[in-house]
Amino acid sequence: MVDSVGPMTLADRLASRVLELVDVPSESRSEDALALHVLGVLADGGVAVRDAGDTCVVAGVAERGERPLVLLAGHLDTVPAQGNLPGRLEDGVVHGLGASDMKAALGVMVELALAGPLPEATVDVGFVFFGREELPFGDSALTPLLARSPGLLGADLVVVMEPTDNALHAGCVGNINATWTFRGVAGHSARPWLADNAIHRAGRGIAALAAVEPVDVEFSGLVFREVVSAVTIRGGVARNVVPDECVVEINMRYAPGTSAEDAEARLRTLCEPHGELVIDGNAPSGAVPEGNALVSRLVDVGGLETAPKQAWTPVAEFAAARVDAINFGPGAPRFAHRRDEQVEVAALVTSYETLVRFLCA
Repeated sequence: MVDSVGPMTLADRLASRVLELVDVPSESRSEDALALHVLGVLADGGVAVRDAGDTCVVAGVAERGERPLVLLAGHLDTVPAQGNLPGRLEDGVVHGLGASDMKAALGVMVELALAGPLPEATVDVGFVFFGREELPFGDSALTPLLARSPGLLGADLVVVMEPTDNALHAGCVGNINATWTFRGVAGHSARPWLADNAIHRAGRGIAALAAVEPVDVEFSGLVFREVVSAVTIRGGVARNVVPDECVVEINMRYAPGTSAEDAEARLRTLCEPHGELVIDGNAPSGAVPEGNALVSRLVDVGGLETAPKQAWTPVAEFAAARVDAINFGPGAPRFAHRRDEQVEVAALVTSYETLVRFLCA
């Protein structure tokens, strides 16, 4: 087992690396500095690595050979800062923007790559870093990377290192973003009976949507929840004007096994009796791998719990390219995207050691 290099313990190395990565700002569309940093660190460490263009970095083995190929994949970008930069290490916890989602995972990936080909490894290992994951599906840098790097499509399994608390999360839900517009007739607020209040129309529509219960869908033995939420609202002209328009943004999550078309149809059924609905984006769900021996191996060596991924992740992009992928990473989902984002150093060590056992099983 690899547990130290020089005077630093594994925990020290991982904590230091994650803090270093946190302190390189990389909000979506501003990942270039972090991509160059990762490229430089790996190159200086003697790792076979290349700039794959468009904020993407590929290291290690990038094409299937005689042995099974496992890819570890992680996104470089974060959500916008919330006063949580620079990061800090305190009482065994790394704090800062992206600490959980997903610079914790990037730190584990970098340290595994720097450890070099493990002599006991029974698979080949590649590392894929990419940008713009936190943006709508169509903006992701990953799908174009897979199109111009076909060797990656030969992978036997991709471990997408999204925050999972070191559990295995299989599949992922689809993600629809839509705009719901309510129209009325403007008028003076002193004589509202002569107008038609679009905000009131929106209120009735939102109330109906809020009454829709989550739908549990079983897929490959896992239960995913289909849910729909109003997430933003805007409308109004002035305090003495009855508004003639109100716009609500909607987010829907749907289970694997539900087609993108069927999910859109259900959302229209819920919304269109009340207002006009425009679908702004639809990121498809990700399949649960069936009969993949490497998935079973990861579960066994880590003693991992398996759960459905109740979020959208790049597993869907790999699934669309017909590559088996699962979610496993050290970050805590409960801290993702929060002002107090953080990750325990002990979780970094657990993730690293689990992956070493997996690769060498």
